[in-house]
Amino acid sequence: MSIVTPLNALLGIRVPVVQGGMQWVGVPQLVAAVSNAGGLGVLTALTQPSPDALRTAIRETRKLTDKPFGVNITLLPSINPPDYEGYARAAVEEGVKVFETAGNNPGPLIKFFKSKGCIVIHKCTAIRHAKSAEKLGVDVLSIDGFECAGHPGEDDIGGLVLMARAAKELKIPFIASGGIADSRGIAAALALGAIGVNMGTRFMCTVESPIHQNIKDKIVASTERDTVHIFRTLRNTARVFKNKVSMEVVAIEAKGNAKFDDIKDLVSGARGRLVYEKGDPDAGIWSAGITIGLINDIPTCDELLKRFEREVAEIIQGLSKVAVVPKAKL
Repeated sequence: MSIVTPLNALLGIRVPVVQGGMQWVGVPQLVAAVSNAGGLGVLTALTQPSPDALRTAIRETRKLTDKPFGVNITLLPSINPPDYEGYARAAVEEGVKVFETAGNNPGPLIKFFKSKGCIVIHKCTAIRHAKSAEKLGVDVLSIDGFECAGHPGEDDIGGLVLMARAAKELKIPFIASGGIADSRGIAAALALGAIGVNMGTRFMCTVESPIHQNIKDKIVASTERDTVHIFRTLRNTARVFKNKVSMEVVAIEAKGNAKFDDIKDLVSGARGRLVYEKGDPDAGIWSAGITIGLINDIPTCDELLKRFEREVAEIIQGLSKVAVVPKAKL
């Protein structure tokens, strides 16, 4: 039994599940596995050191799957920003048709992608931002709740409320992002008006995920209480795994008047990459959503998506047992 929503036809996928763009994680082996399993795998552009390296990653992914996949480009606050335009051009020239965008001032990127006939999914953490993205012509919005890994924005609004508002106020379709890692979460998102879901942390903990087995085991052993927010005082909040390094960052920020220079060595991307490569969960900062409390195994992507299809159908069918009883006449 399949889960069919408008997202299936739009993206050419069997299961309305998108693998979110994740730094150091969204690489060809995982992307192809998700796409082969029926979802939409997404390469993370900035994991690659240059636009030419992204071209190579796209070609490697094509060798592993003949199914659709996308590319994520996240616009990050930076003194020396990456060559976003170069990454975008390289992906389009390599024939990529689906893009996930996120971050501030996405207008020029969105305009470029739409001029090339591409489909754009834009991630937002607030309805006001979603409405702005609507005006820019994106095809689908990814509504990202406070539960998510990475950057949840500064409003601290959970997905339950964000999705309910999105269903009422947005004119274009949306998918649910943040806080979803199991079949009940998917069914709930569909009930709230989403046409699909975006998952990051759940796909980190799959057989094909490129991260070290120790980190996958750590995710399985953890609960929803094992994440923490950093950069709160810098107004650039990020949800990461609660470890020695992240708690040191929190302690520095708690003293007041912290500057990025005070913590930059602790939060460097190089240290975070070592977590995934060496398997030491305390080597640096690494992203994790509170969905780690819902993850109890390490399946293949194919096993995971087939499980979602079966269980979501069972949950939706089970709702038919909820009777709507007319009020008794007085």
